[in-house]
Amino acid sequence: MTNSSTRRIRSFAAILAGALAFGSLTMGAAIAQDISVKHAQGETTVPASPKKVLVFDPASLDMLDALGVEVAGVPTGRLPGYLSKYSSDRYEKIGTLFEPDYEAVNAADPDLIIVGGRSRAKYRDLAKIAPTIDLSTAEGNFVGSVAQNLTLLGKIFDRQAQADALVAKLESSIANLRQDAAKVGKGLLVLTTGGKMSAYGPGSRFGALHSEFGITPAVENLATTNHGQAISAEFIAKANPDWLFVIDRDAAIGQQSAAAKGVLDNELVAQTTAWKNGHVIYLDPVNWYLVGGGITSLQASVDQVAKAIVKK
Repeated sequence: MTNSSTRRIRSFAAILAGALAFGSLTMGAAIAQDISVKHAQGETTVPASPKKVLVFDPASLDMLDALGVEVAGVPTGRLPGYLSKYSSDRYEKIGTLFEPDYEAVNAADPDLIIVGGRSRAKYRDLAKIAPTIDLSTAEGNFVGSVAQNLTLLGKIFDRQAQADALVAKLESSIANLRQDAAKVGKGLLVLTTGGKMSAYGPGSRFGALHSEFGITPAVENLATTNHGQAISAEFIAKANPDWLFVIDRDAAIGQQSAAAKGVLDNELVAQTTAWKNGHVIYLDPVNWYLVGGGITSLQASVDQVAKAIVKK
């Protein structure tokens, strides 16, 4: 074989090897673009770092905002101040918290749709349009599911370090709160709306106050339905909590109604240890009632309770 032939063979081999290597890299990149993720309603394959994201869940919007991830569309409705920018026309409006505008969703041509909480019932319909994940939180493991959802979003959008740091801060804050909560007596959480009151205990939608923040419940075996247990001023007086935690639902949704302070300001509630000692804490209603499972809202809720019981 001539030197010329040998050179041609070596050259061809080099080209072939390069082509095979390039093909392997291309295939690997294509595979890396798809991520299989488990969520509240199953398992979905989503593209890595999806570019056009529609978010129906305020808690997920909170987490994406905390991670610095841009979104394309959000539902109409009330948002906390730190998320107020999403009310602008810059973001496509894709329906309400409960009901998607399917025409707008289709027109947006999303890479990923996120539902949770109030929008989770529409998961199957939205999943027919684009990859959809449900980031609803679990009432029995509220903090754990928030951490899990944040970690999942960190994985999808390549923000693992940011997600890990936020989770670590939250867990440390809760550990400190639990130590303080064990020393301050018993608490009762009451939601007011339209001049009426409901109480929530362990296992309820607001049960994290007890099961995860460490506040000892003043009343056991309260109803765990979504609307809580209807109560009266007599009920609060009989329970006689050391601490009274209050969520004003009407304030949360921007509805003009009887303010929580007015509902509670009566002779019976005034007899309680909580009222006498100034231990009535009006929780941030938007964080607790509307956003709930967002990392920013949850951290703020932990901080508010911790500050209140230590200060008092």
